[in-house]
Formats: sequence, structure tokens, C-alpha cells
Amino acid sequence: MSSAPSSTAPSRKGIFAASFVGTSIEWYDYYIFGTAAALIFGDLFFPGFSPVAGTLAAFATFAVGFVARPLGAAVIGHYGDRIGRKSMLVLTLIMTGGSTFAIGLLPTYAAIGIGAPLLLVTLRLIQGFGVGGEWGGAILIATEHASPRRRALYGSFAQFGLPIGVLTSNLAFLLVSQLGDDAFRSYGWRIPFLVSALMVVIGFMVRSRLQDAPEFEQIKQKQEVSKVPVAELFRKQPRNLVLGSLASIAPPAVGYTVIVYMLTYGTKEVGFERNTLLTLILLSTLVWVLAIAVSALASDRFGSKRIYTIGTLTAVLWPIPMFAMVNTKSVGLALVAFMVAAVVQGIMAGAQGGLFTEIFDVAVRYSGISIAYQMGGVIGGAITPIALTALFDASKSSTVIACYVSALSLISLVAILGLRVPKAPTDAADLPAPAVAAGSGGKG
Repeated sequence: MSSAPSSTAPSRKGIFAASFVGTSIEWYDYYIFGTAAALIFGDLFFPGFSPVAGTLAAFATFAVGFVARPLGAAVIGHYGDRIGRKSMLVLTLIMTGGSTFAIGLLPTYAAIGIGAPLLLVTLRLIQGFGVGGEWGGAILIATEHASPRRRALYGSFAQFGLPIGVLTSNLAFLLVSQLGDDAFRSYGWRIPFLVSALMVVIGFMVRSRLQDAPEFEQIKQKQEVSKVPVAELFRKQPRNLVLGSLASIAPPAVGYTVIVYMLTYGTKEVGFERNTLLTLILLSTLVWVLAIAVSALASDRFGSKRIYTIGTLTAVLWPIPMFAMVNTKSVGLALVAFMVAAVVQGIMAGAQGGLFTEIFDVAVRYSGISIAYQMGGVIGGAITPIALTALFDASKSSTVIACYVSALSLISLVAILGLRVPKAPTDAADLPAPAVAAGSGGKG
């Protein structure tokens, strides 16, 4: 019975598809909300506010999804550690995709008044809850099928979903923007949300063929599954949970500054055309994908902690020059600014999956990496667009907001330096037999 999982273990292509395709869809769903919040939601759902207050209200609705993400991470992580990774990944896909599709059908404030923003917040909460358990499961379905010397590479499969989600969401809004302002405001903004239904069907077909990795199946067979994974996590690995959460702040701090806040700042304060910024961000995601791949390979060779440390250091240093380049209103310099930011994000993303898999025990791993990642997302992602909008309104200085992003990244740099990473096995004899079989073909 114990050999069954290894004999039917999915191929690397199958693992890549399950991890990458599903994650790409879910991050597409999540990022189109951020793009819409920056471009149109303030006018449609909060029309009685001033322009700044409307933008803040729209970003606050965007932030609500982050509030639900740690809860989703805890609940879905609990069942992911008890029941299995596959079933939770299917659930997160349905929750996120279903709520995204429903947003595309929402009436606006002009049609039903206060009910519109309330419904928007409710659907955003459901969306955030689903995403809260998505990243951890997508990472583990890949890394737990890999040998320790290929965990960062396999972990990068899910990380590719982030830039692809940004690329496809920006591309979707870029295309519907061609309809013209009136058509875009009337119905065009709904199209990217409605299209997600088809994408969810594809993701469901891919993920329904998955199976849990032998490493997790072993603890189920030995009846070593934790009854309350979150409680055991806090009892046995509180240091790694706290430091992992703080280390997770920098990637969303840099990412959401570019892909969400910059759409508002670049159009309203600098004077870029909306489509120009969407195009520049779209182009930068191609660099982001390449940087993730290079970072993952480097992480497997030199260590995930070392590469992630380099990434957080660059995240501390880049925000000030990035804003300075955007402020020139030069399309070329803005493109360079976004591309370097994409490299910064890619370095951290390529190392993060393997690193987080290593620092948590198998029995509490889904809960551990999900909670750590999502807590960092709340601080680095949810608050950042709101804080930057308020800080700029008060100071009228891009240096102030750039320093805010650098300060968040500095927290991650200090945390990663203090994180203790267990030494991974380096010889096949040190590995459980099923895990070696599942990782065949990916051995270093």
C-alpha cells in the first residue's frame, strides 16, 4: 500500500500544470480586483466621495481581501494538514473564481445605492478567504513531490502564477480599455471578471487529477497527522512562524506598490496615460518570470535563505530610485524602473517556495507556510496602497512613500537574517523512499 503513491506519482509536467495553472488563475482573479480598484471602483461604488477619499475607499475594499486571507490560511491550512493538499486546492479555486465571477455581475451604487459596496466587500472577503489557502497548497503540491535539492525549482512553479496573474489581468484591462471611456465605465470593466469563469473550469480539470505527495501520505499512513495543526504550529515552531511572517512583507510591499498603487500615482500625479502604465507593467512581468526561474535555480545551488536575503536587500534599496525614474515622466525610464522592480520581486519569489517548505515540519506545513505568507501579505500588501495614498496626500513627496516601502522591506531583511533553516538531506539515503520516487527526474 505504501508504494502506491510513488508508482502513480505525477510527472514534472503534471505537477507544473497543477501548481502553475491554478495559481495563475487565482492571482488573475485577485489582481483584476486591485486593478479595478485603482482605475474604476472609486467612481462606481463610492461616487459621493472626493477623488482622494474615493480612491482610499476603493483601496480599503481591496484591503478587506487581505484581512480574510490569514483566516483562510488558518482554516484551509488546518484541513490541508489533516485531509490533504489536493482537496483544499480544488476548494480554493472554486471560492476565488466564483466570487470573482459574481463581482462582474454586481450592480453599481447608481443602481442599488449602499447595497453595491456592501456586496462588493462581501465578495472580496470570500475571494480573500480562498486565496488565503491557495498559495500554501500550490507550493506544497510541487515541493513535496521534489527532492530537497530541487525544492526551490519546484516551488517556483506556483510562483510563476503571480506574474502571469498580473500579466493577464493587466492585459485584460488593457484590451477592454480600447472600448473607450464610456463603454469601459458602463460594461467593459465587467468583462475581465466574467471571463474568469472559463479559466476556473480549466483549472478545475487540471487540479482534479492531482494526488497528494508521498511525503504527506506517509504521515497519514503512520497516523501522525496533527489533530489541531495550528495549535501545534504555535507550540512547536513559533519562532519560524513569526520570522517567516515578517520575511514575507517585502514581496507584496514592492509588488503592490507597482501593480496597484502606481496605476493611481502614475496617472493622477505624474500624468501617464492609463494604457501606457498598464503596458509597462505588463512588459515588466516578463522579466519577473525570468527572474523567478533564475532565482529558483540559484536557490537550489546556493541555498534559499541566501538568495532570499539578497532579494530583500534589493527591495530595501530600489524604491527611491524607482519613484525618481517614474517622476521623470519618461516612458523608457519608467519601464526600466518597473523591470528592475520585477527582478527584485523575482529574486524573492524564486527562493520563497523552497525556503518556506524547509522551515516547517510536514505535519503543520500547510498551516505554517500559508499563515506566514498571508500575514506578510496583510502588512506588505493590504496596507501599502492605502498608506502610500495617505502619505502622499499629506506630504506631496514621493521620497516619503518610497522610504515607507523601503522600511517595510528592511523588516523582512532583518527577519530573514534571523531565520533558522534546518539542513536538508543531501543524500538519497537520507530521504523517505516514496519521496525519492516522486522526485525522480528532478534530482540534482
